[in-house]
Amino acid sequence: MEEKIVTRFAPSPTGYLHIGGLRTALYSYLYARKNNGNFLLRIEDTDLKRNSKEATEAIIEAFKWCGLDYDGEITYQSERFEIYKKYIQKLLDEDKAYYCYMSKEELEELRNKQEAAKERPKYDGRYRDFKGTPPQGIEPVVRIKAPQNGEICFLDGIKGEVKFKVEDILDDFIIARSDGTPTYNFTVVIDDALMGVSDVIRGDDHLSNTPKQIILYEALGFKIPKFYHVAMIHGEDGKKLSKRHGATDVMEYKAMGILPQALLNFLVRLGWSHGDDEIFSLEDLKKLFDPNHINKSASCYNFKKLEWLNAHYIKTLPFEEINHQLKELGFDLSIYKKAEFLLDLLRERAKTLLEIIGGAKSIIEEPKSYDEQAVNKFVNEKNLFLLKKYAEELSNHRTSSDFESFTNEFLQKNDVKLKDLAQPIRIALTGNAVSPSIFEVLEFLGVDECKKRIENFLKFRRK
Repeated sequence: MEEKIVTRFAPSPTGYLHIGGLRTALYSYLYARKNNGNFLLRIEDTDLKRNSKEATEAIIEAFKWCGLDYDGEITYQSERFEIYKKYIQKLLDEDKAYYCYMSKEELEELRNKQEAAKERPKYDGRYRDFKGTPPQGIEPVVRIKAPQNGEICFLDGIKGEVKFKVEDILDDFIIARSDGTPTYNFTVVIDDALMGVSDVIRGDDHLSNTPKQIILYEALGFKIPKFYHVAMIHGEDGKKLSKRHGATDVMEYKAMGILPQALLNFLVRLGWSHGDDEIFSLEDLKKLFDPNHINKSASCYNFKKLEWLNAHYIKTLPFEEINHQLKELGFDLSIYKKAEFLLDLLRERAKTLLEIIGGAKSIIEEPKSYDEQAVNKFVNEKNLFLLKKYAEELSNHRTSSDFESFTNEFLQKNDVKLKDLAQPIRIALTGNAVSPSIFEVLEFLGVDECKKRIENFLKFRRK
């Protein structure tokens, strides 16, 4: 019987969800879903001083916004301390771990000595086989009895065979602090093993943790999962992605008017490909994704590519989905007449939902002011006279359709071209010189509203 694929995403709630973290979560999610496995969410909140309830809520909110579901309840490490204590005691009882009574002074002396000798700082194992009376006034830490020579090897799904020389990287590392709280590497191993995690997909900044975790898996008799260490996302300058390259908080993208479909499509392509394909729905990805095809090298963040994808989804998603996301930003297009018609006017040019909102408001809301630069550039006495005549003749055009024919007849009758009239009409209707097709704006607003707005603009010019 084939082993069930179980993956997980395990963020620490000390801040917002980074887009690099979301990419890792997405890869883990897709691999589980493709194989009818389980995708688990675990909050690693053992650092009680740095944890934030708001950060936990932000992670859950980001998952919800992106449409990434997880199986079962969220696991919180802060609720599992008794489990960790049990396994620490197990290692102590089996002489695979020990109490270390090294004082701060001893540690400092050792570090100074190693530094002077230009040696790698590491614990020297002085309490590894200690059988004497524990020193007074020292709360001991618990250290694992790590191997002291040889190699630790594993087959990484992305990097291939990875080898670590024990003497170069390891000492008897701490698994429980002096206050009894377990360390990161220990809790990760316990939780991944007990939760049945078969495949761990994570950033390659965790690569140095892997040999320590393998030692713990072996000491506890747990099955070692398959590891996939994903290369980092870099900015266009080749440096690690940071705020100077653009937003790194997932929810900032929502506030910027980026659709979750576009963000997920963008992130999955930062390190993974399927031929020359660029556009992938979440359903496509659930069928196609394979972590063995993740690139070994770092990927480059390109905001213009994200904008291009966002524009694609704005053009192609149904009205209901776009409006749902607009409502998330506090703007409900569906309350207006001809809402779908208006969205279709705006979506061809828009790169973000904020542009949709701005464009919609500029058409729906009667102008309270007019762009001075546009007025100075496009409005003169001749076309003001034309605009006045146009408004008067609108009264005879009682239907809200075929404004193009009506306008062309007007232009022909007055022996002028559309360029003489289009921008003044646009400014009168929207307050500026940028809008979708003027005929469609006229159609959306209807005869009475258009006439009223033109007359208001004419009054404004007469002041």
